[in-house]
Amino acid sequence: FENNGFFNRESFASRFFPSLLRVCVCVCVCVCLGPNYAMSNGGGGAGASISTHLLDLLEEPIPGVGTYDDFHTIDWVREKCKDRERHRKVTHHLISESLAGVIDIAADWLNDLKEGVCLSAMWFNHEQCCWDSNETTFAERDKCPQWKTWAELILGQAEGPGSYIMNYFMFTFWALSFAFLAVSLVKVFAPYACGSGIPEIKTILSGFIIRGYLGKWTLMIKTITLVLAVASGLSLGKEGPLVHVACCCGNIFSYLFPKYSKNEAKKREVLSAASAAGVSVAFGAPIGGVLFSLEEVSYYFPLKTLWRSFFAALVAAFVLRSINPFGNSRLVLFYVEYHTPWYLFELFPFILLGVFGGLWGAFFIRANIAWCRRRKSTRFGKYPVLEVITVAAITAIVAFPNPYTRQNTSELIKELFTDCGPLESSQLCQYRSQMNGSQAYPAGSDAAAAPGVYSAMWQLSLALVFKIIMTIFTFGLKVPSGLFIPSMAIGAIAGRIVGIAVEQLAYYHHDWFLFREWCEVGADCITPGLYAMVGAAACLGGVTRMTVSLVVIVFELTGGLEYIVPLMAAVMTSKWVGDAFGREGIYEAHIRLNGSPSLDAKEEFPHPTLAREVMRPRGNDPPLAVLTQDDMTLAELQSIISQTSCNGFPVIVSKESQRLVGFALRRDITIAIENARRKQEGIMLNSRVYFTQHAPTLPADSPRPLKLRSILDMSPFTVTDHTPMEIVVDIFRKLGLRQCLVTHNGRLLGIITKKDILRHMAQMANQDPESIMFN
Repeated sequence: FENNGFFNRESFASRFFPSLLRVCVCVCVCVCLGPNYAMSNGGGGAGASISTHLLDLLEEPIPGVGTYDDFHTIDWVREKCKDRERHRKVTHHLISESLAGVIDIAADWLNDLKEGVCLSAMWFNHEQCCWDSNETTFAERDKCPQWKTWAELILGQAEGPGSYIMNYFMFTFWALSFAFLAVSLVKVFAPYACGSGIPEIKTILSGFIIRGYLGKWTLMIKTITLVLAVASGLSLGKEGPLVHVACCCGNIFSYLFPKYSKNEAKKREVLSAASAAGVSVAFGAPIGGVLFSLEEVSYYFPLKTLWRSFFAALVAAFVLRSINPFGNSRLVLFYVEYHTPWYLFELFPFILLGVFGGLWGAFFIRANIAWCRRRKSTRFGKYPVLEVITVAAITAIVAFPNPYTRQNTSELIKELFTDCGPLESSQLCQYRSQMNGSQAYPAGSDAAAAPGVYSAMWQLSLALVFKIIMTIFTFGLKVPSGLFIPSMAIGAIAGRIVGIAVEQLAYYHHDWFLFREWCEVGADCITPGLYAMVGAAACLGGVTRMTVSLVVIVFELTGGLEYIVPLMAAVMTSKWVGDAFGREGIYEAHIRLNGSPSLDAKEEFPHPTLAREVMRPRGNDPPLAVLTQDDMTLAELQSIISQTSCNGFPVIVSKESQRLVGFALRRDITIAIENARRKQEGIMLNSRVYFTQHAPTLPADSPRPLKLRSILDMSPFTVTDHTPMEIVVDIFRKLGLRQCLVTHNGRLLGIITKKDILRHMAQMANQDPESIMFN
């Protein structure tokens, strides 16, 4: 802190950030420098005698020209043209690593810290602490002398009401402490570190500029607070935020190489590869990560980015495997090995799980968006720390009594996916022996469920209701919060319940026509863990509306390639059911809630309107602000800039002809004028500004003119006033335009921007057009 009490970010970063980079996910690209947009100033005509003294800015690039303001959209066409101007050959090397292993290990340790501590090694979590113990039993394999609960440490007793209350209190205390620390760090140091990050990543990849969202402070704070948020027990996951973390690293390291730092379109290719690497390390699914980037995140995904993303995901997965964060020598988090195939009649319950996933997704999107909108519009949203503490307190207090809500969500999903066998001691695997009806033991074949299974189903039902409610209020808090794991947990719980129900139905009614052909008495028939896996995919698909990438992620995540058909059936059903209530996924809904100017490629435009009905100006609007090519003074140009808020101005031959010459961006004009005044003498308010190749004829005593031709886009995209808006929208989506000009017989009529299209689409959907802009 400085003497005035304010926090000095630069000083802190210079000391602590280099150490973070040693373990950071690195997305590095070796490239060569390409030329920038430039501007030249010069005189002509009567002033030709002094033209040799003018600064030729075509040879000296102007810093800042060609860049964009915060909360603006990039010009994809211009950025691609800039890249084509490079004359030297380049070589690409993409290296991707991840903090995912460190985050996994730290989150597991802090999560177990809420229940106790390992005396032999403080840095061990519960499972690691008991690995070397010879005093564990089959029924209580998680208990060993080295691991002490807080009741044992403080009260000296492991059983009884007092120890239960003490463990309850310490569980809640640590949960609140982690949550408070996470939200405080986010609020003070990096407000952009909250949330999932995927909606904003989608917006950035579509061409929008959000400065600081992928910066070093966001990376550092999100990495730390993600561990704390997961350990607090809130109904959230770390997989979505890992995509944000990977994109932060890709953005930071792209600044090392001019090809990417000076070209926003090329930088987004790096971010697409980084998002693939993020999913790869989050789930151990490199192929699914590439498909996730292609299907869900990326706006511009050329073919060369496909193999680069694949290589990034491959190396990231390799590094994660070398770290071995799960302790099972496997890359995937929920590896399963089922011993029975699936049968045709099971497609019916699988499709029912798909219906449940679609209904859950539609309900969650509407409820969560309604709550987030209320948070934005009421005073409750002004107290993010209080909101996080309240949700964390309710979560901890309600979760502790139920073992399925108390444990880590990833461990819960793993238990629900697991097939019952002789080595499983879970309560879900307590079936009665067919030889002795009074004995309960873990069975691998279909058998009558013991009371432990029914007790577990009752607890799972309560856990399902709890997860549904808390996930609605948790997603959108001012802490890092992913949605993948909570959605998968809800689906896995529902799927396991359905699987056990079908299993018992087949056991007691094996003579029904549905089971007669496949289910013989005493033979394996139904695998409840498979139903949990299908339910998890269905619920995640219902929330995100992903299809291909989701199926690939799930079978990579579990190793269940044989069960890809049930996964496909459930995911497609969940998408169809969810689309019946609304075609938006949760990420698109949050983009719309934030008012980000992003055109969804999946959304259709069925309205028969024309370009002249959407362009500005229209009706009673003021005339369009334009610049003439050679008869304006600097004072007139600055007056137009100060009196308008346009991001750019069409340049025409004259006010009388209205013939279009080109388009100049407001930011480029401002930077060019400042640079000319700083480096060139004789620029005055009455200096003539011209965009032509040669200066106009001027009186001998006139001040030095200002040439701005180099910042003029000579090939702006234009459409006629009779062009259908369906075509215009398609052009904006596929070319990534910021704006296009509307002409009639070569005469300029108006302009259409991306925001104009979004307003028009909102108006056609009977929404307030002014309510969709970025907030």
